[in-house]
Amino acid sequence: MPGTARVRTVEVPVTDPAPDLVLPSAGPDPLPFDTALAAVLGYVRGRRPLWFRSPSQPDGRWVHVPAFGYERFDRLPPDDGPPGDHDVLIAEGLHGRLDRAGWTAVRTVLDEVWPLADSAVVRAAGRGLEELPEDEFSVLAEPGTVGAALREIWTLAAETPGVRPQFVAAVLHHRHPRLIPSADATTRRQLWPHLREGDSGLAAVVHRELRANADAFTALERAVGDLLAGARAPSRLRLHDMLLWLAGSLRLPAAVALGRATGEWDGSVSLAGASPGRGR
Repeated sequence: MPGTARVRTVEVPVTDPAPDLVLPSAGPDPLPFDTALAAVLGYVRGRRPLWFRSPSQPDGRWVHVPAFGYERFDRLPPDDGPPGDHDVLIAEGLHGRLDRAGWTAVRTVLDEVWPLADSAVVRAAGRGLEELPEDEFSVLAEPGTVGAALREIWTLAAETPGVRPQFVAAVLHHRHPRLIPSADATTRRQLWPHLREGDSGLAAVVHRELRANADAFTALERAVGDLLAGARAPSRLRLHDMLLWLAGSLRLPAAVALGRATGEWDGSVSLAGASPGRGR
């Protein structure tokens, strides 16, 4: 298939099965490890057909384009320094094109939220979101916590006229992929019912699920990193977001099917700790 990467296999024994992922925000049933790996592989490698016409080929032809956002978003290296126009372009790779007014609004609000993001990064001191203590996501420990900063960033973006806050979240996640979650309306709807009294915001739910599934996400992160050797692999925070978005948007079966149709999977990927009999 056009655009498919070189086949790479991962040889990991199945004698130590990786645990299922128990993600209440994604649904009531545990997500088998091999299903999660196939879904991520489908998100990363999957292609879909598109009928394409151009001035040089007015009759058109079929081409295969990425089915999801990895190539347009996750794979691109982050910029350094203050926010710039390129940050908005990267966010468009995940969420689609903005009109001129929307683009200007997002670019402007980035300058306003940047100090909040910087404060969260300083507070985290190099730690990923799942490595932070629970107090960082409790209103009882505010002000000055990471959770408070993340809530303020989303609120400021959402309350600014013309701004679609998921673009701001995408920019900040791309800059800080281990700390600041990506979020949109789909994933936020999935997370809202799982808030608990005292939570500083939706990041508290993500934090709990990452901590509760630490072993599974470690195995998933390692397996995906091995498959994408040489490319920019998603952080476990982004892996959580991918699985949550796929489940909430009802695209999980499609991503799993695409993943199991890839060269990596069909070339007998020895699933990273998957239980015998559950994989292909």
